[in-house]
Amino acid sequence: MSIRPIDVARTDGGPQWVEAVATPSGVEVWWDEPRPAEGGRRCVVRRLPDGSRVDALPPGWNARNRVIEYGGRSWRPLPDGGLVFTNWADQRLYRIQGAEPVAITPEGPYRYADLYLPPGRDEVWAVRETDGVRDLVAVPLDGGPVTMIVKAQHFLMNPRLSPDGRHVAWIGWDHPNMPWDGTELCVAPLREDGTAGAHRVVAGGPEESVAQAEWRDDAGLYAVTDPTGWWNVHLVPLDGSPATNLTPIEQEFGAAAWKPGMSYLAIADTGELAVVYGTPDLRRLGVLNPETGDIRDIGGTATYWSSTVSVAGGKVAAVGATPYTPLEVTLVDLADGTHEVVSPRKPLPDRDLLPTPEAVTIEGVHTHLYPPSGDRSGPDPYVIFVHGGPTGNLPVVLDLEIAYFTSRGLGVAVVNYGGSTGYGRAYRERLRHQWGVVDVQDCAKVARGLVEMGRADAAKIAIRGGSAGGWTTVAALVHSDVFAGGVAHYAITDPESWAAETHDFESRYLDGLVGPLPETRERYTERSPLLNAYRASGPCLMMHGLEDAIVDVSQAERFTAELDKHGKEWALITYPGEQHGWRREETIVSALEAELAFYGLIFGMETPEVPPLTLKGRA
Repeated sequence: MSIRPIDVARTDGGPQWVEAVATPSGVEVWWDEPRPAEGGRRCVVRRLPDGSRVDALPPGWNARNRVIEYGGRSWRPLPDGGLVFTNWADQRLYRIQGAEPVAITPEGPYRYADLYLPPGRDEVWAVRETDGVRDLVAVPLDGGPVTMIVKAQHFLMNPRLSPDGRHVAWIGWDHPNMPWDGTELCVAPLREDGTAGAHRVVAGGPEESVAQAEWRDDAGLYAVTDPTGWWNVHLVPLDGSPATNLTPIEQEFGAAAWKPGMSYLAIADTGELAVVYGTPDLRRLGVLNPETGDIRDIGGTATYWSSTVSVAGGKVAAVGATPYTPLEVTLVDLADGTHEVVSPRKPLPDRDLLPTPEAVTIEGVHTHLYPPSGDRSGPDPYVIFVHGGPTGNLPVVLDLEIAYFTSRGLGVAVVNYGGSTGYGRAYRERLRHQWGVVDVQDCAKVARGLVEMGRADAAKIAIRGGSAGGWTTVAALVHSDVFAGGVAHYAITDPESWAAETHDFESRYLDGLVGPLPETRERYTERSPLLNAYRASGPCLMMHGLEDAIVDVSQAERFTAELDKHGKEWALITYPGEQHGWRREETIVSALEAELAFYGLIFGMETPEVPPLTLKGRA
């Protein structure tokens, strides 16, 4: 028995944002969830205190936005039970109060994200983006004129109103920094007309990353920031005195801000802080006493809690998972730590089909091993899974995509290579100016380590990844001789052309990953998979969405053309209607079947259950 592609598609993704709301009858919980069978839309769901659940968005509405192309916090529940959200189709802000959504922003080139409801004001604050310019705006909930609150740094997130309503705080940064490199926590007085006066920087800087900030009181803020090299919780006073690290331990209480609006702490009425913290091997949910620094664990059996947490009515709403259960919205009692899963349970395969992960370190590289199912008598074929970003990680959670392959006799090794988040700044900066070198070397180290451990067959190791993970995949194919083949989803294949083609948010990302242009052009040439395609150690399967605004499909087309020119084996599959990642049920199924067929070809495995795949250049 094996896991089917449709099983993967129907459990794909998970809740992204969550919010708890106290009502007279109890605590409501709101979240958004993917609907692969509905064209991949994200629907906001409301769970009432009586336990019933209702969709807060009618069919056809999609709570997503394209701010910095990756999108950000896309909705907030209103105190009267309504909802304000961004709609994917036109990127406008809408309010829904029972019937159909009503637009509250005009038509135009604007996108909105990181929605925030300032207490006591009948408006929603948001990051507004147009033509590479971002500002903080206030949008009246009745659809009146929009007020620009702040226009400061090139990128902005985390707008927050002080308790007395007299100051606004936000986090900003400028090129060439990415938000995990250096950001500034800013505070400015709020004028009577709703606009901000001159701001001052109270935390952060070019080499310190503030990931989230919340007002403690009018005199200071709690900030998740990393002057010690770890994202810890700090108390930042406004009187100019030094910040106090409330969690001075080598654990991450934050993460890379790929999407504005993520939250790692929330303040309870008691003054305690609900926090998510740890490493990709084990990320916990806890309650921090800011006076003593003590952390009380309330994470239960979950091995991972995602970057969204909310507190109301003595309850914490968060999203947790284990190696055997997917990401689920969970309501946790602050006082006694009892758990209640409030999102609908997803149908799961038999427990015997799910692999048991093992967190190991191979030559200093953090890795999670997922052995193949069944009784094994010798070295197995293995696939190295490479995460995107590259400033990101893959945690220990149930991933049916992994289980799809392990249930068919393939082992999987998830590599959190140098550059990954969750292990402190020093580990993630191992990749500084070394992209295409350290990531490739670390994946090769893990592959060779698996062979030395007797777990992997040296002739049957493949590598696969998406986006930046796709880059590492094709870079490993041309710059090492370890891999029998690679599968690259929406991959970058030529860094210099990608830097010129891509969107504003990542347009200077490679300054830190490779080096500034034109001074370091030689590095770009040396590392480019496109320019070194003739050295590929095995076949390559490439898959790409035709609406991808982050990595254009031409990156895949040019690379496969080079493979073809040099007599290498390849295949390219494109998907209309898909962007940077798979969201539609039919795409997820197709991509998995093609990938399995590819492994069947390069490993000599029978795969009769999936459509055959033809490699160009194969005799």
